[in-house]
Amino acid sequence: MGPGNYTMSQKNKPHLARYESGNPVMTISAEQDAEITVRDFAAAWVARQAFFLGVFHRDTHAFVAQIYIGPVNWELPEFEIGYFADVEHEGHGYVTEAARAALRFAFEHLRAHRVRLECDDTNARSYRVAERCGMVKEGHIRENKRNADGSISGTLHYGILRSEFIARQQEAQGEPQLVDA
Repeated sequence: MGPGNYTMSQKNKPHLARYESGNPVMTISAEQDAEITVRDFAAAWVARQAFFLGVFHRDTHAFVAQIYIGPVNWELPEFEIGYFADVEHEGHGYVTEAARAALRFAFEHLRAHRVRLECDDTNARSYRVAERCGMVKEGHIRENKRNADGSISGTLHYGILRSEFIARQQEAQGEPQLVDA
């Protein structure tokens, strides 16, 4: 468990520094840290505090991405989603495929009413994944953060409602749409 996660974390740190500086992967500096992080992920899952999903290539079993689903409000319920692609596997559609599966998990198993995403407005890969998954841009907060390199960027807010998710699923399956009268 530890050595593979340690290697993945070290390989991806420079890649994640701009957009994922708060990701737990960034805290791994030794194999022991990797083991602890994976155990923390498992404990958070059991406690329903966070759901970290590893995404692996079907044929090679190589790590290709991480997906995060976090509860925002269990009463609604609302969740947030986050993701990153392994530096060697960007641009192959793995994150989009995994994010769609994560949305199915959130809506079908966690019974989400809505799922949201926040991403940097300069992170085109991230917001394009959100859009391919049917998420709607709900807002843009301009120039609200200073980055480590001194640049300033903003935050995009995306969301998808349960009704929108169900409609997209039905559309993809060719089922007739229900229309509110």
